[in-house]
Amino acid sequence: MSHDDFNFEPIRGLPEKLPEGEHILWQGAPDPRHLAREALALRWVAAYFALLTLWRVGASAAEVPFSVALLHGVPFVLSGLLACGILYGIAYVQAKSTVYTLTNKRVAMRIGAALTMTLNLPYTWIGTAKLDLKPSGHGTLAFELIGETRISYLMSWPHVRPWRMARTQPALRCIPDAANVARIFAEAAETRISEPKVERVSQSDGNAVAAE
Repeated sequence: MSHDDFNFEPIRGLPEKLPEGEHILWQGAPDPRHLAREALALRWVAAYFALLTLWRVGASAAEVPFSVALLHGVPFVLSGLLACGILYGIAYVQAKSTVYTLTNKRVAMRIGAALTMTLNLPYTWIGTAKLDLKPSGHGTLAFELIGETRISYLMSWPHVRPWRMARTQPALRCIPDAANVARIFAEAAETRISEPKVERVSQSDGNAVAAE
């Protein structure tokens, strides 16, 4: 029997139903392979163990036959495979538990494998968005927040722009078709921010309704 850890969600990736007038434009998640490479430095770890293996084989070859020296490198190869497997496993779990959502009013990010939380970022909180697009079409769309809003870098990692710790920038990490997602975001954010806001004022201010 299958079990869905998120079966309490009325809408996938969202903790509650959307209010009237709000609708989903796009949903997605990180690609595990790209997340492992970019957020968890998988290639650097693999290169590190490859260098260790070459060093061990080279050092041993000076004292024993080359066929025996190759065997001395096996433990380093196995250790490297184990380390890379663990990193990919972490990336896979992170990707499977993540749902990024763009609506016509906000960015919502359900993140966290062990401790799940949802970040809700109204477009009015976002000053600029930066797209890091890769040749594969995958990319990261990071949001620079304005105002007093603060988000924890550690609690949000790896769904943040790397090394922006003083003012954390939440990000849609390693998403496929990133250019199209950025276009959807830009159009929705521009429409939302340009909408006039209507608020009531007292009659003593001279007008019953004011629009800004």
